[in-house]
Amino acid sequence: MLNHTIKHIHNIRLPERDGLWRIDIENQKIQAILPQHEGEILPNSLDGEGGLVTAPFVEPHIHLDTTQTAGQPSWNQSGTLFEGIERWAERKAMLTHEDVKNRAWQTLKWQIANGIQHVRTHVDVSDPTLTALKAMLEVKQEIAPWVDVQIVAFPQEGILSYPNGEALLEEALRLGADVVGAIPHFEFTREYGVESLHKTFALAQKYDRLIDVHCDEIDDEQSRFVETVAALAHAQGMGSRVTASHTTAMHSYNGAYTSRLFRLLKMSGINFVANPLVNIHLQGRFDTYPKRRGITRVKEMLAADINVCFGHDDVFDPWYPLGTANMLQVLHMGLHVCQLMGYQQINDGLKLISEYSARTLNLQDYGVSEGKRASLLILPAENGFDAVRRQVPVRYSVRDGQVIANTQPAVTQIHLEQTEIIRYGYTPKI
Repeated sequence: MLNHTIKHIHNIRLPERDGLWRIDIENQKIQAILPQHEGEILPNSLDGEGGLVTAPFVEPHIHLDTTQTAGQPSWNQSGTLFEGIERWAERKAMLTHEDVKNRAWQTLKWQIANGIQHVRTHVDVSDPTLTALKAMLEVKQEIAPWVDVQIVAFPQEGILSYPNGEALLEEALRLGADVVGAIPHFEFTREYGVESLHKTFALAQKYDRLIDVHCDEIDDEQSRFVETVAALAHAQGMGSRVTASHTTAMHSYNGAYTSRLFRLLKMSGINFVANPLVNIHLQGRFDTYPKRRGITRVKEMLAADINVCFGHDDVFDPWYPLGTANMLQVLHMGLHVCQLMGYQQINDGLKLISEYSARTLNLQDYGVSEGKRASLLILPAENGFDAVRRQVPVRYSVRDGQVIANTQPAVTQIHLEQTEIIRYGYTPKI
């Protein structure tokens, strides 16, 4: 069945619906979603084994040009942002076209195995040769049958504070980058930062591109470029096409300012990406005790109906030496550090790595409903809470009606007075 086009998927669970269901597929689209009749198995049908169907996972923020470089040529021993920059400078000197492609492909394969079918990657364009960008544009085309990739032209050294930064950014867009990036808090002055955002929006309008800003990724409570991002998005009617990534400074804003800011954020309609694994370990490094968590106000954004989602940021590179590109690891950390540990918050958590991320990427044909692409995941879980609690693997990843990844269930046994299979489930006896 894994090498054939699937016509049906049976024996599955759906979020917020009781019982077992069947999905019918025609021309790579979901034709119908119907209750599963007992004993009914149609030809070319994939057995969902009672698993939970969700939309594919989405990675809204990763740096594929730096991935797979941890320890090359030396390790970040302090674990800090600044030593990470030093280690990357050493590794960047070795950068070649094929090097970037090979490393990106490796992590993309990990992502496919973990049920990710949509990726937004930031690529450094503070390079006169644009080596990484040109390599990633090739990867985007090569990987397209299995993953949809958006490329952000990311001016890592600044737009105004780096020689020819603006020209390089525009050249990246001409070459085919999908999204305009910026890093206002890294510019030399606040005035440069604000001006860089005006230039970013102008380029997005000129080339009809989305915007994703590395915004206020610092513990400085005076770093408030997010208000400029939101104001420009609101004035130009671009809110749904604009993303503010990180915004870790918001963790330190005072309540009065935050209250005023949230009104603007809501009005603007911009999106947010938090990166829990990286934000929790890079922020708060200048604190003694108490140490701030340094992650943006995810819980409050959800309560205010402001779109926010979770990303990795880095996988196995000088800034984050761990990771296997598993979005459930990101979600697990995010739920903890954002104190989203109520039952319903956990049960709804999968939306932070799927539905809300898809909204951030402006995906148009996404979701598990009739008429949508036949692209979905089957998780060996009863519901979202169960999937998060047990950190389940992706049993099947289906893309346009074909299985592109599957994981065989692991079996763990203990041998006491008798052998017993451990499933980590729990049914209380009352």
